[in-house]
Amino acid sequence: MTRALPSWTSAPPTAAGLVVIGLACQEVGASIAVLLFPSVGALGMVTLRLVFSALVLLLVARPKLSGRSGRDWLTALLFGGAIAAMNSAFYVSIERIPLGIAVTIEVLGPLTLSVIAGRKPLAFLWAGLAVIGVIVLGGVDLGRLEPLGVALALVAAACWIGYILASAETGRRFARLDGLAIAMAIGAVLSLPGGIVSAGASLVDPVHLGLGFAVALLSSAVPYGLEMIALRRLSEATFGVLMSLAPALATTAGLVLLHQAVHPLDLVGIGLVIAASIGAVVSTSRGRGGDRGRGARGRDAADDGRGSAGTSPFEPPLA
Repeated sequence: MTRALPSWTSAPPTAAGLVVIGLACQEVGASIAVLLFPSVGALGMVTLRLVFSALVLLLVARPKLSGRSGRDWLTALLFGGAIAAMNSAFYVSIERIPLGIAVTIEVLGPLTLSVIAGRKPLAFLWAGLAVIGVIVLGGVDLGRLEPLGVALALVAAACWIGYILASAETGRRFARLDGLAIAMAIGAVLSLPGGIVSAGASLVDPVHLGLGFAVALLSSAVPYGLEMIALRRLSEATFGVLMSLAPALATTAGLVLLHQAVHPLDLVGIGLVIAASIGAVVSTSRGRGGDRGRGARGRDAADDGRGSAGTSPFEPPLA
């Protein structure tokens, strides 16, 4: 008798492709943002992205505002704060260090959460592998990575943990996209002071507004839509494994679109972090007794605050 392969090894190719396309869109959006930094600054770009993302979500979701408890609003405020902090830290980081390295460091956030969720000795093996990967990245040439950029990427990783936890709580308190739309609007408002100081009048330049809208679509709306379609046919473990490819796609985008040099040891370090992420996802899935079946997250996902929010540590931060 042959042993059945785990579900994450037999993902429907179309659904898996949609997730990868969504990830690629996110990195293209991040690359466009980097190209706009000289004009509006990193914080100005954060404001453009969050404001347009919030407007799109508010138009689509039309969230119910009346009848909310104080705890509901506090949850949305914390979620919005996590959104603003995560985006601000990440964008200022990629202003200073290569996109691929920043994303690789940022992935340590959900990886840490996955290790904690695993609660097994094997989980610490994956954590150690990721640490080695980051050490390899820094060991190529310490002088080429600005310490502030690395530190902010680590802050973004910590904020990603807060994002996941706040997203899960928001999903429990708000129907469909209501919670995400409200939190995104709060995050946009919180980002305004930094954006105005950073960009000034350039923030409302028509060209900058158009490119900011494009970044919002590529980084939030398009990946979200593709993810929702794909999750109807993918298991949680498969989705998590695919999310682990984000550093590789970010490195590719940085190389092709931003002409950022990639050292061979960079690839080794990024590969180690990706391997650790995949290992943590698979270990956590097995620890839960396996996947709940293809599409287990699909229909339920449409009803929580952000789709897949809170169900897997390895989710793209769509905010």
